[in-house]
Amino acid sequence: MLFLAVALSAGLSSPVAADSYEADKAGHPIRITAYLLHPFGVLLDTLIFRPAHWVGSQQPLKALFGHSD
Repeated sequence: MLFLAVALSAGLSSPVAADSYEADKAGHPIRITAYLLHPFGVLLDTLIFRPAHWVGSQQPLKALFGHSD
């Protein structure tokens, strides 16, 4: 069964290519700032915002904050 799933997924998949590199856009000061700040945003999302959302989606806080499924 596993062999069949692997064979089907290999046969149905298509090659994927990365976006082309554009030096004039990659060197823009805002892009460089985004490269530097992105890891901090991911950390904030993973360590603070997602757990806070989970806590706010549990009863009785769910009703207090008006969270809907």
